[in-house]
Amino acid sequence: MLSPNNDHLTSDERRTGVALASIFALRMLGLFLILPVFSIYASELPSGNDMALVGLALGAYGLTQTFLQIAYGAASDRFGRKPVIVFGLVLFALGSFVAAASHDIYGVIGGRILQGAGAISAAVTALAADLTRDQHLTKVMAMIGSSIALAFALSMVASPVLYALIGMSGIFALTGVLSLLAIIVVLNVVPAAPSIPRQPGWRSFVEVLVHPQLLRMNFGVFTLHIIQTAMWVLLPSLLVKIGGLPVAQHWKVYLPAVLLSFVVMVPAIIAAEKYGKMKLIFNSAIALLLIVQLGFAFFGESLYGLSFWLLLFFITFNVLEATLPSLISRIAPPHAKGAALGIYNTSQSIGLFLGGVFGGMLAQSAGTLAVWLVCSVLALIWLGVGLTMTIPPPRRQ
Repeated sequence: MLSPNNDHLTSDERRTGVALASIFALRMLGLFLILPVFSIYASELPSGNDMALVGLALGAYGLTQTFLQIAYGAASDRFGRKPVIVFGLVLFALGSFVAAASHDIYGVIGGRILQGAGAISAAVTALAADLTRDQHLTKVMAMIGSSIALAFALSMVASPVLYALIGMSGIFALTGVLSLLAIIVVLNVVPAAPSIPRQPGWRSFVEVLVHPQLLRMNFGVFTLHIIQTAMWVLLPSLLVKIGGLPVAQHWKVYLPAVLLSFVVMVPAIIAAEKYGKMKLIFNSAIALLLIVQLGFAFFGESLYGLSFWLLLFFITFNVLEATLPSLISRIAPPHAKGAALGIYNTSQSIGLFLGGVFGGMLAQSAGTLAVWLVCSVLALIWLGVGLTMTIPPPRRQ
């Protein structure tokens, strides 16, 4: 599969990156499509005016992901990546169809729980690591991260239109269909994974759980997604209140910011890999994350200010989202990549959950400035942790 030319992706590596990115995009598009319109839809359901239940319906997906990411990652180490990914996509599709057929908020919550039970992120990223040489892994992870960002931007534009055409039940059903299409991609497009010697699951889990460098990465993704979710508790209302931009037009800020961020992210990723500057680029992105939080706190008082800091956030977020899983895969022992990425994705899910909960509580009790300042402190702590990490060179293959 691998070419003697180490400077370029092989055709199989490109196919792996595109195929796995499309799997993530199909799945995440279905999730993102509900965000701009779900609260409107929920208000029409029995008990849908209970904001606690609406929040539970949105958050139930992340909560079940938190409990199952490690199990899926470890299972992919033992039983193979593709069978675990297909199983997860089937559960995700089933949950989507349950939500589509539901006539009350409780049925939607049940569907969202089933969707979250298809926790395939660790298995997909582990498969990407299996099929990609270390020196090119960040590029493939960047493809996956970029597909998620594009899916988010597309959903902001398409969601109101789809809601008007097919309703929320139709969007849920479309999500299920997209998941089934992703299964076809897994089985027919993604190359077969190499055979890797496996060790007993519990031994592998303990090995990667206490690994000092992996602990740093897990703390990083936990912190990144606390900050991300806390930000999105605030930003939509700030764009309306300060920027004077109706919700239906928020995509005019999101889409250009996402697309422009790629222009900066791609050269940064290439420099990190080609010139051995991974630690410098990584810590620079964390430092920029800190600057962004302070920028929102003290210089985000207009639509242009919010748009500028949001652009910088997408740059740092995309760089970190691409480099973190590639570093996990590089540091983790080959027989335990699935377990390591399971712990990583669990840390991510916990951060997403806690960021929303505590971001909302802090904003309610102490105001938006307090949220930005706490996020700044978290970014500063992460920067200190990042400066102490050791990044091994990629294994040349």
